[in-house]
Amino acid sequence: MPADSVEGGHAASPGSTSSLRVANQHRVIRVLQNAPPGRPVTQADIARATSLAPATVSNIVRRLQVGGFVETTAGAGRRGTAVRISRAAGLVVGIDFGHRHVRVAVGDLAGSILAETSREISPSHACEEGLELAGTMRDELLAALGLDAGGVLCIGLGLPAPVGADGLVVSSSILPGWVGVKADAVSAQRLGCPVVIDNDANLGAVAEYRRGAGAGHPFMVFLKVSSGVGAGIILDGRVFRGGAGTAGEVGHLTLDESGPVCRCGNRGCLEAYASVTTVQELLAVQHPGATFSEIVTAARVADNAARRVIEDAGRQLGWAMAMVANLINPTCLVVGGDMAQAGDMLLDAIRAGMRRHAVGSVGAAVEMRTAQLGDRASVVGALLLALDSVEAELP
Repeated sequence: MPADSVEGGHAASPGSTSSLRVANQHRVIRVLQNAPPGRPVTQADIARATSLAPATVSNIVRRLQVGGFVETTAGAGRRGTAVRISRAAGLVVGIDFGHRHVRVAVGDLAGSILAETSREISPSHACEEGLELAGTMRDELLAALGLDAGGVLCIGLGLPAPVGADGLVVSSSILPGWVGVKADAVSAQRLGCPVVIDNDANLGAVAEYRRGAGAGHPFMVFLKVSSGVGAGIILDGRVFRGGAGTAGEVGHLTLDESGPVCRCGNRGCLEAYASVTTVQELLAVQHPGATFSEIVTAARVADNAARRVIEDAGRQLGWAMAMVANLINPTCLVVGGDMAQAGDMLLDAIRAGMRRHAVGSVGAAVEMRTAQLGDRASVVGALLLALDSVEAELP
């Protein structure tokens, strides 16, 4: 199941003593994770960064040290003691399944990615086949690092499909072999480790908010446009998942009920106008068999058909994002997925669509950026999801 919050996924009752303790502990951990590599962080630094009392910081550090999560180095007085997350505390793994790829990353509990790899996979693969490949990739990365799989405390796994709050894959035309699978339980059994699951767009949103282009924007939308179209929504620093856990399916907003039939069975969905697959299909005569990267290259060297199709897709995306912006008033829209390769050609068209359809003041408030983490956003988010799950279990 997905963690409850971008800031850690803790489920203690709001306002309770335990909730406050957990929140403060997580604030301390976040300072340690965000520290520049090689720079010592003292308890005084933590107190300044979190606005917590020095005694509170000292108690939290002591508790984390007893649990083996951090280690300290004596400095000038108690407040001068340097603190860092222990290298021996354990490992986490992030796995991202796409339409035709699996990407795996191994990280430590400081949030640093130690190794990463990606391989192609058939879009029609069965769930078990995908998990077997991901497990093999994980084991190969660990072996190359000289580390043991027993040190992996949790795995975060992202899927390009709606994932219910109970871990059930509700539907997916992109990965049909996963439909109806209780992904967290099946993955944990196959991979021999606790697994937390979320939609890939949600994970991209987490990664871009915490480590990428959405930093500093607690009200943001991550729009992932690849074979499908989905959105991860951050509201007040937390992923918004909705009542059943499947919020963000913007690819199936209806733009024209008489439009082309979408893979979901409805007509005129955004995805039927603006996905990478749609762009390739529309240019099949001019560019048969072309990858999206090749289409972007053609558009940049004065291929009018390629440019027109990309810009048309951008304007449709802008129309849909105007609807979203009118509802939730984000301050930042981060565009990721394969379509983001088109850069400003795409963003300018999205801006035009938003100007046309959003309330003026709402559209003007939205900063628009391409994903800083590129096609790695979802795997970084998966690793962060696993990290948050481990932190949620700390005493």
